[in-house]
Amino acid sequence: MQINELLKLMVNQNASDLHIRVGSPPIFRIFGKLTLVKDWQPVTVEDAQTVYDAITNPIHKQIFAETLELDLAYSVSGIGRFRVNVARQRGTLSFAFRLVPFTIPTIDQMQLPQICKELILRPRGLIMVTGAAGSGKSTTMAAMIDHLNETESKNVITIEDPIEYLHRNKKCIIAQRDLGEDTRSFEQALMHTLRQDPDVIYIGEMRDLVTISMAIRAAETGHLVLGTLHTTDASQTIDRIIDIFPAAQQDQIRIQLSQVLEAVLMQCLLPRVGGGGRIAAFEILIATPAVRNLIRMGKSHEIPNVLNIGSKEGMQTLDQALAKLVKSQLVTKEDALIKSSNPGQLLKLM
Repeated sequence: MQINELLKLMVNQNASDLHIRVGSPPIFRIFGKLTLVKDWQPVTVEDAQTVYDAITNPIHKQIFAETLELDLAYSVSGIGRFRVNVARQRGTLSFAFRLVPFTIPTIDQMQLPQICKELILRPRGLIMVTGAAGSGKSTTMAAMIDHLNETESKNVITIEDPIEYLHRNKKCIIAQRDLGEDTRSFEQALMHTLRQDPDVIYIGEMRDLVTISMAIRAAETGHLVLGTLHTTDASQTIDRIIDIFPAAQQDQIRIQLSQVLEAVLMQCLLPRVGGGGRIAAFEILIATPAVRNLIRMGKSHEIPNVLNIGSKEGMQTLDQALAKLVKSQLVTKEDALIKSSNPGQLLKLM
């Protein structure tokens, strides 16, 4: 199997993902839908091994041998850059390739909320971008960092697993650290990053207590900290951060989080009308005094009420965002209802 040939075909067909599993032909995800690659035979054990040998180096092989899990970045000159996950299933190798464009799309090109431009220029605090896996969080973060890079002179350090978009110095100086090749853990990388005179720190995934604790501490000490979580609404994001701490620490964490949080952006992707790709819908929570008070008092369940009436501060619920996309004829009513957690409310808004 010639993996580079298959990846070239993936790019030419506007696929976002490629799945390779033994016993099945390769499968593309095109505008959110899985499609068998035409004229390709089922993948054999030997094919899978050939792909594995082509995309990995000795360090990758050592990590995979020890953990049976592997994330890496793979580039093909003239074709593209890919985020790759390698796993085992039924005793055979399995691969998921995600296309990462060489060029970072801008906030305007992706039709992201304009408040993203203002948030990324804030001098300190914690900004979270959340959503399900594959919802475009990394692309949103990359666009925001690129806007900062075009606008202000800052020292930006990213910790990623793996590095996806490649940032080049413009007005900012940007150091990108790859988990596995450049550092052993988010925890260790973040600890040492604080000694590297950063202005902005991007944590690819805030996945454990220690990383979240250090991120809050970094925001408290005057840094702008960007992070992602796999949560599906703003209030759940607050609960997830607090609940990861032992019960005895949660009151203190509520106070700290209420002081450093700047915003939570939760996003999901929907197919555009007419098959022209996908577009993101955002729930936006801004840390106003009222929101900070709700966090401090442990009343995150009341945050949806603030979102409903917070449009003057730039806030919106997911249903409000979905309704706007439907009214603008960018997505269908049916697709919007699938993404809504409150279809009855969405129907009223539409």
